[in-house]
Amino acid sequence: MSNICLSPETTKDPAFQAITAMRTLAMDAVQTANSGHPGTPVSLAPVVYNLFQHFMNYDPADAGWMNRDRFVLSAGHASMLLYSIIHLAGVKKLDAKGKPTAEPAVSLEDIKRFRQIHSVCAGHPEYHFCTGVETTTGPLGNGAATSVGMAMASKWLGARYNKPGHELFNFRVWSVMGDGCMMEGVASEAASLAGHLQLDNLVWIYDSNRITIEGSTDLAFNEDVGARFLAYGWNVLRLADVNDLHRMREVMLHARATKARPTLIVADSHIAWGVPGKMDHHSAHGEPLGWEAIEKAKAIYGVDPKAKFEVPAAVYDHLSTIMGKRGSEAHAQWKANFEAYKKAYPELAKQIEEIDTRTLPAGWDKDLPKFPWGEVDDPKTPGKKKIAGAATRDASGKVLNAVAKNVPWLIGGSADLAPSTKTLLTFDGAGAYQASTPGGRNLHFGVREHAMGAIINGINLCKVRAYGSGFLIFSDYGRGSLRLGALMELPVIYVFTHDSLGVGEDGPTHQPIEQLVGLRAIPHMTVIRPADANEVTEAWRWIMPHQHNPVALILTRQELPTIDREKYAPASGLAKGAYVLADAPGGKPQVILMGTGSEVSLCLAAHDALAKEGISSRVVSMPSWEIFEATCAKDPAYREQVFPSSVTARVAVEMGSPLGWAQYAGSTGAVIAMRSFGASAPLKDLLNEFGFTSAKVVEAAKAQLAK
Repeated sequence: MSNICLSPETTKDPAFQAITAMRTLAMDAVQTANSGHPGTPVSLAPVVYNLFQHFMNYDPADAGWMNRDRFVLSAGHASMLLYSIIHLAGVKKLDAKGKPTAEPAVSLEDIKRFRQIHSVCAGHPEYHFCTGVETTTGPLGNGAATSVGMAMASKWLGARYNKPGHELFNFRVWSVMGDGCMMEGVASEAASLAGHLQLDNLVWIYDSNRITIEGSTDLAFNEDVGARFLAYGWNVLRLADVNDLHRMREVMLHARATKARPTLIVADSHIAWGVPGKMDHHSAHGEPLGWEAIEKAKAIYGVDPKAKFEVPAAVYDHLSTIMGKRGSEAHAQWKANFEAYKKAYPELAKQIEEIDTRTLPAGWDKDLPKFPWGEVDDPKTPGKKKIAGAATRDASGKVLNAVAKNVPWLIGGSADLAPSTKTLLTFDGAGAYQASTPGGRNLHFGVREHAMGAIINGINLCKVRAYGSGFLIFSDYGRGSLRLGALMELPVIYVFTHDSLGVGEDGPTHQPIEQLVGLRAIPHMTVIRPADANEVTEAWRWIMPHQHNPVALILTRQELPTIDREKYAPASGLAKGAYVLADAPGGKPQVILMGTGSEVSLCLAAHDALAKEGISSRVVSMPSWEIFEATCAKDPAYREQVFPSSVTARVAVEMGSPLGWAQYAGSTGAVIAMRSFGASAPLKDLLNEFGFTSAKVVEAAKAQLAK
């Protein structure tokens, strides 16, 4: 069947007609938009057709079914490949609550408006906006890495909830990627971990067409990809011709039957197959083909050259009677199984329903710790007292364990830094996620920050709540995945520690400067930098109920004093993003001191010092700009309550870039921040060197008043 598009008899075959419809829809859509990538959708149409029609366990009538197989188009530039199969398969749109409707997820009119404003058929597939798109892809390699997280979620759900006679979770994840994905490091990071974890429910289909934007891959890429994946511990198969449907099915059956190894299918293809003058030509990768070439291609395919966006009715029936019927029956069987499961295992069934709706179990926050302040026993010197304090990373580790014990589907880990980020779950039964124990709740990503972000995106896309952690400075290594998580509005949790000059002797390579403002610049990302242990507790209390948008929790390595909440305002003020921690008599300050994290203690010390000189000040703890702005959007008067416009003498303090602080300190306010990289030295020396002392805050406050 390698000549599928050249035989006149074949043109009457339903499979051929479906594949032709996918190809012509892609060509017409890209040409109409005068923008896009037609080559890969044309060449890989047989692969995606075969996958959906004969292999995927997928119900088009309910694309949110928990145990559906997932398809990830990592080569997101080939988006028309995905939109065409969603349309032809009759996938129904999900509403805002994830319930299926009668409306098509992708209509023919949507395809006609490919890459146009408000069309669900965006230039690259976007999760949340188009039902049937399992993850936002575009940055090459990231979709592939995300698929690893999905496969891990399937294994974890199965290990935790499957019972004899009740196999609720066993979904597979299929991903299509190209040469660009194979060149990107994030895919390699994830592939290495997938091989280690023996994810035999994961299949990557590598479209080896040997063409990128600049031309032949020989310009920069000639490695033996199959050999590389064998070294990762993958099963590697080869498909010499993507138009050979019979051989393709044999290869996919082999992949599906493979145990204890993920599978890579190396599929040789010709980009823009069957388009005169475009075969093996890089212009088909990133440019429209031109109507003349399209008409000639349609003539070769045996369809009306002049017709545009035409789909024979038989194509819809063909997919419905095979794929649709199989998916509907599998879904109905699953629902019946789950009803029986609810009777046999009611508590576990309730957990599954809570996972599916992203809700928390009753009493999830009952064990959240409250940290003491004032004088406490010094554990290092028996009989001695010390001022209570803790590094916020240590406090977070205690809170995280208290939360995770009561939220059984909260799982996560770090990029090889759990002992430092304090993100290890230590209670009985937590365990480690390994090939032999996929129900473990501690994930070990290795030194792979970018893949870690993509993987926890994938896990969260399957509605298991996942967190990842590392040093704040290394958030840069995972920024691509961080951004995609925010773009998808996923409730991913990041725990970033070692947040400032407090790293000390490790020096400027490990001391974050621009990372805070960089994270704050990402739309939908909420950044929280608590001032003490009790603000950490309140941060987790705020984080866990949120069903959308990622959070970056920013924590110290160094110990911070626990703020006296009898003397100052309660830590629950964190829920408003910024709150008056200490105030002037009568609530009428001459100067406002504001800060985040460890710098709030400097403001409090300066507040006391100023009071002794008869200068009244207000201290504002501002753990989250984003939460504060959301609070003010709901209650505009709150901004004036915290930052009265009549008080223009203001000082902001943060051990990071000063960018952005002017919106709160004012155009004439002082910002004590970092305007250079740090240095390698003990913490006390660094604080003096760069001006992060209470004396400097007092000096700045007086200078403000002198104005």
